[in-house]
Amino acid sequence: MAEARFRRIAATIRQRIDAGEWQPGEPLPSRAELASELGVHPQTVRLAYVLLRRTGILEGEERKAVYVAHPPAMRTLTDADAPWPFTSETTDTRPRPASVELAERLDVRPGAMLRHESLECLDPGGRSAMLVSSWWRGQRRPHASFTAELGVLELPEEQAHALGLLVDTLAFRVIRTRFDHGGRPLETADLVLPMDRWLIRLAPRQP
Repeated sequence: MAEARFRRIAATIRQRIDAGEWQPGEPLPSRAELASELGVHPQTVRLAYVLLRRTGILEGEERKAVYVAHPPAMRTLTDADAPWPFTSETTDTRPRPASVELAERLDVRPGAMLRHESLECLDPGGRSAMLVSSWWRGQRRPHASFTAELGVLELPEEQAHALGLLVDTLAFRVIRTRFDHGGRPLETADLVLPMDRWLIRLAPRQP
């Protein structure tokens, strides 16, 4: 019951933002002020603010003023192999056994130990723009070519929280596999891109 209440309050705040009552960059009322206006406990408003910060509607720190967030920049992916031009943070480097899917992508046996790296790519404002998880055998080597397959996935909890989105939100998933000169797979990666921040533009094949 309490959970449903703070989610209803969050929906009400979002509707008021969409209606233009509060503009991007403008502070919202304090928890106590809004709780008094809405006839609920300040803790309910606090939980609503937490949810709206997680989903990127609001920004600001706990116990301080919260503001209407500016809309995230919309970017266009045209080259899935291009380096990220802004800041990125390494979030995980633990080796992983190859799942059946990864074994097929890298032409190894299932269960083979793979090197692994997870990156959180940040936009110039410091907001998470893309998550990249890569797997490879042995040492990383330069590649000669790559393929990219586009799909969608429902975000699991860890990725949703990193991107400031709700669990099960749909996101683009680009599977990128890099190959050596002989066509053997060297490395494969999942690029997870929030649909509210990215367009995918497929460039024509060059002759």
